[in-house]
Amino acid sequence: MLDFLIQPFEYGFMLRALAVSVGIGVLCPMVGSYVVTRQLAFMGDALSHTVLPGLVLGYIIGVNPLLVAIPACVITAIFIGYLSKHTGLSEDTSIGIILAGLFSLGLIMISVSGGSNIDLEGLLLGEILGVSNQDLWIIFAICIVTLGVLFFFHKELVFNSFDPEGASVIGLPSKLLDYLLLILIALVVVASIQAVGVVLMLAMLVIPSATAYLMARSFGFMMFLGSVIGVFVAVSGLYLSYFMDLPSGPAMTLTAVVIFIVVASFNKKLVR
Repeated sequence: MLDFLIQPFEYGFMLRALAVSVGIGVLCPMVGSYVVTRQLAFMGDALSHTVLPGLVLGYIIGVNPLLVAIPACVITAIFIGYLSKHTGLSEDTSIGIILAGLFSLGLIMISVSGGSNIDLEGLLLGEILGVSNQDLWIIFAICIVTLGVLFFFHKELVFNSFDPEGASVIGLPSKLLDYLLLILIALVVVASIQAVGVVLMLAMLVIPSATAYLMARSFGFMMFLGSVIGVFVAVSGLYLSYFMDLPSGPAMTLTAVVIFIVVASFNKKLVR
């Protein structure tokens, strides 16, 4: 049994995939806890779709797609926040407009470019086994930056998430903290896109955190438990992708959904 678990990691690409799986398994629920608490799931879904033009542009100009996707996704997140705060439009409306526009732009870019150098299935459904050394370092850097921000601004972000008006009253920059959270969501989306893909990115961002929410007594424990579940889901998806030749995104998503259903079924017995 042990040989069965260890055997895939004789290959370098599997070691890279494992490192990314653990990284996003920890990172997604950490930020996802804020997403679930603040009901920003639609925002996460939108950013995962609006990152498509940046990824496609990277392929077209011959640059690592993640390097182009990072500024593109961050700018999009800030723009969505600006629209919802300064135009009178609801956040959902602003998100819907930007999502439709940029996702359509990405599809048109794929069509116009001919798509010969673009791994469309990998973009949409994830291809964690195809992670390169450069991808690994970029994702590692995103993880370090994001976790560092969460560590140093944890109290402020939590306070602002549960009581934004109270945060403003005591002098915290509530609007800036909102933008900071949007930027963190954008970074997580970019870091995870290689593993889960555009279509199913929301699953890793929300489902482990939502599962932990059903069991946790505190926000801090929710983040910890969500990360444990996230790592299990990501690594399980990696094994399924390797042994059954499945796209990594759907494999991780189904694993997460099964765990959520099991936990939700016994939720009445769990202490909240």
